[in-house]
Amino acid sequence: MTGVAAQRFDGRRADPCSLVIFGASGDLTRRLLMPTLYHLAAAGMLHEGLAVIGVAHSDLGDDGFRQRAQQGIDEFSGVEPQPETSAWLRERLHYFSGDFENPETYRKLAAKIGERGAARGGSANALFYLATPPGSFAPIIRRLGEAGLAKEESGWRRVIIEKPFGVDLASAQALNAAILGVFSEPQIYRIDHYLGKETVQNILAFRFANGLIESLWNRDRIDHVQITVAETVGVGSRGKFYDRVGALRDMVPNHMFQLLSLIAMEPPVRLDSEAVRAEKAKLLRAVQLFSPEAAMRDVVRGQYAAGAIEGRPVAAYRRETDIAPGSATETYAALRLTIDNWRWAGVPFYLRTGKALGARRTEVAVKFKEAPLTLFRDTPVDQLAENFIVLRIQPEEGIALQFNAKMPGPRLLLDGVRMDFNYRDYFDATPTTGYETLIYDCMIGDNTLFQQAEEVEAAWRIVQPVLDDWRDAPARDLAIYPAGSEGPPEADDMMAHDGRRWRPILRRPQ
Repeated sequence: MTGVAAQRFDGRRADPCSLVIFGASGDLTRRLLMPTLYHLAAAGMLHEGLAVIGVAHSDLGDDGFRQRAQQGIDEFSGVEPQPETSAWLRERLHYFSGDFENPETYRKLAAKIGERGAARGGSANALFYLATPPGSFAPIIRRLGEAGLAKEESGWRRVIIEKPFGVDLASAQALNAAILGVFSEPQIYRIDHYLGKETVQNILAFRFANGLIESLWNRDRIDHVQITVAETVGVGSRGKFYDRVGALRDMVPNHMFQLLSLIAMEPPVRLDSEAVRAEKAKLLRAVQLFSPEAAMRDVVRGQYAAGAIEGRPVAAYRRETDIAPGSATETYAALRLTIDNWRWAGVPFYLRTGKALGARRTEVAVKFKEAPLTLFRDTPVDQLAENFIVLRIQPEEGIALQFNAKMPGPRLLLDGVRMDFNYRDYFDATPTTGYETLIYDCMIGDNTLFQQAEEVEAAWRIVQPVLDDWRDAPARDLAIYPAGSEGPPEADDMMAHDGRRWRPILRRPQ
């Protein structure tokens, strides 16, 4: 790769390898993986020895796969594709159809890896990406092991596994056991695209590269933390999948707990994968498990009814396609967590996520304790702005600080003000899918941003008592909220019981 794109990148290129995509004819490959590979190629981060081998049931052939890949790049890359880069990537795309349960598929795959490796410089490195439904994870892993494709005899072998990683603690433990029976932990990359977002990665730098911030990051200064993942979309065409899963399983043990662990973990002894992941796992182990009483008191589940979002009518969840008429599946979940360690003793963490809400927003808001207000007793102190640091993850990535300042004029009047840092204002940020860093890290063997088995099981261990409670009483306490709102009032009541309130979703907080 030469030219301007290559000159923008002055670090280590990815290792030469065969990237094998199981489920290559699916939407994940077209909408995310191909645009991701294009962005990496345009930045000069991929090796000349790259080969991409697609495997799926469909009979696409090389030409069909390449055409579908180019359509994905054109539609979802967010840039005007350059012919030179597109051609460079396209000539490295190969495809064959096969049944994931058939041993012959893996014999053909082994031959393809050898053939492509020989054509691209002799590398036997292989990265297996499971872009398939979860039910195919264990069978594919087993067949890779039987075919000897997990052995690192003449090159490295790694596997990327998409979420959901299990549906409860028992299934996650079983899947971990199945994978670890074939691959070793350093070979396994359990991917969570949230960790590819710049603001999420910046949490480590924000906390640990700034003495001002780290000195405040404890129970003495922080009142509470709110983590919000609000979506305006409903279930859409995912009804069959979503009605079996729900908001808690879909978002909390993976995306939201990854944010929680990065916000609350202790400083790692060094910035490498082993140290960072150990601290994240230790943090999750410190989260207090729900008793049966707490599972009822400190968790709210809701489901959206008919409403409107941005003037567009939205049908009730139970009227969506492929949803059971009397479904008790939650589309909203809010939790109150406490962390049993020295840093966070007595500091509550509030998590909420929901579909069909009034605005799209993902953020981490850290609320600081109030200062003594004796000096300002003659001013309306009850109207002062709360002190927040807000890390915005989407739709606009950035960090905001909210505090009080004197208003201009002869009288001492205070008002809340906001200082805002937007990534786009300071850095030349190009469009990304959120997968670029993650795929590149896989190719160079850095698993810092990926979950290890211990993290996955610790996360499921936290939510398992809630799942058990809901299983025993599937329709009890299911709160209904209109589409386009901020969620069920019961979530507001949970906060009000603690003398706190959620940051608003429908309007940008000031």
